[in-house]
Amino acid sequence: MDGNDIGGRVIALEGVHNFRDAGGYGVGGGGRIKRGQVWRSGQHHGATDADLERIAAVELDSVFDLRTSKERGTHPCRRPQVFAAKVFFSSDPELRHAPHIAAAQTTRQRTAAGTRESLMRNYGKICFRPELQAMIRSWFDRLAERPGPSLVNCMAGKDRTGIAVAMLHAGLGVHRDDIMADYLLTNTAGDVEARIASGMETIRAITGQIDEDVLRVLMGVEAEYLDNAWTAVEERHGSVNAYLEDALGLDGAKRERLRAALVEFTSE
Repeated sequence: MDGNDIGGRVIALEGVHNFRDAGGYGVGGGGRIKRGQVWRSGQHHGATDADLERIAAVELDSVFDLRTSKERGTHPCRRPQVFAAKVFFSSDPELRHAPHIAAAQTTRQRTAAGTRESLMRNYGKICFRPELQAMIRSWFDRLAERPGPSLVNCMAGKDRTGIAVAMLHAGLGVHRDDIMADYLLTNTAGDVEARIASGMETIRAITGQIDEDVLRVLMGVEAEYLDNAWTAVEERHGSVNAYLEDALGLDGAKRERLRAALVEFTSE
């Protein structure tokens, strides 16, 4: 399929990368997640005026920005002139940076292989970061209680955003293979080279990292990363469902409200 329009879910923008619809996947028990209701992306700092027009057409009700205050300060998001969405910001983490930034700053690991190992370790911890858990809980609440399209984003739209969307999909009953497929779309959605270049600029601004091979590892995703997150969750909580309830507040009643809000049944 064309990486610029994978199943019609990617909106190809000039200065905003990885902007795509996380809906359309089948869920256990029947039905599919509604299209046009759950969006994910990287940061909107580089949005062009044309990008802003296309984003405005999505008619977002809410935005959940998972970046730190430093990330938001150095790369503030541009918004459409008429923008009614409520924007929720993450608290600053106890750990200083996103997984790819943390991996870049590990001074003893400047090779591509060492950076990948660092990302693997970071994915074993990411689901237990209190500030990320708090944002996902708030996102679930908003999705369950208020109709209207919602966007979740971070810097590159791949790690923190990837975990948030994976957990939403898991809570709705999306098959693990489809969750992984959505996660891996980061590597092919839209203008990949422009996305990587934009991410490199942001990472260099924060860390001074200049090795392109390392930066390319930092800007990609691999199945093993998400697998490592699943394994860590299952080891600590016993199951993903237990994690969803214990850490993210997705009990049976809220899960049913979330399904009622986001799952549709068609005759197809």
